[in-house]
Amino acid sequence: GLAFLSTGLHDYLGLPSFSNEPGKMYVLDLLHPKPTPVELQIKGELDLSSFNPHGISVYTNEADDSIYLFVVNHPQQKSQVEIFRFVGEDTLVHLKTVAHPLLIRYLLYNKFPWFTFKHFYATNDRYFSSTLHLLTVILSMPWCNIVYYSPEEVREAAGGIQSGNGINISPDKRYIYVSDILDHEVDVFERLDGEQLSVPVGTLCDNIEVDHMTGDVWLCCHPDATKLSSFDPKDPPGSEIIKIKNIVSDQPVVTLEYGDDGHELMGSTVAAPYEGKLLIGTIFHKALYCALK
Repeated sequence: GLAFLSTGLHDYLGLPSFSNEPGKMYVLDLLHPKPTPVELQIKGELDLSSFNPHGISVYTNEADDSIYLFVVNHPQQKSQVEIFRFVGEDTLVHLKTVAHPLLIRYLLYNKFPWFTFKHFYATNDRYFSSTLHLLTVILSMPWCNIVYYSPEEVREAAGGIQSGNGINISPDKRYIYVSDILDHEVDVFERLDGEQLSVPVGTLCDNIEVDHMTGDVWLCCHPDATKLSSFDPKDPPGSEIIKIKNIVSDQPVVTLEYGDDGHELMGSTVAAPYEGKLLIGTIFHKALYCALK
């Protein structure tokens, strides 16, 4: 019942920044009658003054129930993964920083799924870190990829993606789901065999959560991405939450579970269902915790 949150992302892709303070991590107990975020104390050799957290994944070691957090960090416009161990009720111990040319060549990567404690997949959302990126967007060049990381090797696991963003894994660990935000699709890769399916959703998908009880895929989407960078409080960016049932089938079912024009929630990026409730995060706005009908 614990949810982990990162806050304070700033100086990122020209998106609005409302604080230049270093980023922070929080934990939220969803089993509490009135969940309240508690700031996590970070210990270890991590430069907290430049901590700029972005996507998060959580790995639980079933052997001893220890919990690890993988956090995408953008210090000084760089991209790297910080690995923490969750200790006690309010402490993260920094264990390791992971950086590699394949992970930073494309400048940025977003949420990624755990595989084991030392192995994970990550998405790259652009090929160029310069203004040439705009050209690849205009020409719809599928040059982005998924990277597989392990201490023994780092390699491209799949390519042909216009802009890889959210990524997650099926409950049986057989399929990898990737949101191709510019192609308005969710790509489904079968591990080892390399099969690819696509589920068109007609909107710009951000991060992906998987209900590990039902296998349903939950997507946060941007109905009008141009409003994110231009940011006008009078005409704010909206939010959409989409659920896909039977995603690995001939007839996946796509439904809109939440929609707002931005006056309640701006720029939704991630939605996690739990016990009949839904926790929604955003790029630069607040979080929303609501009951599912």
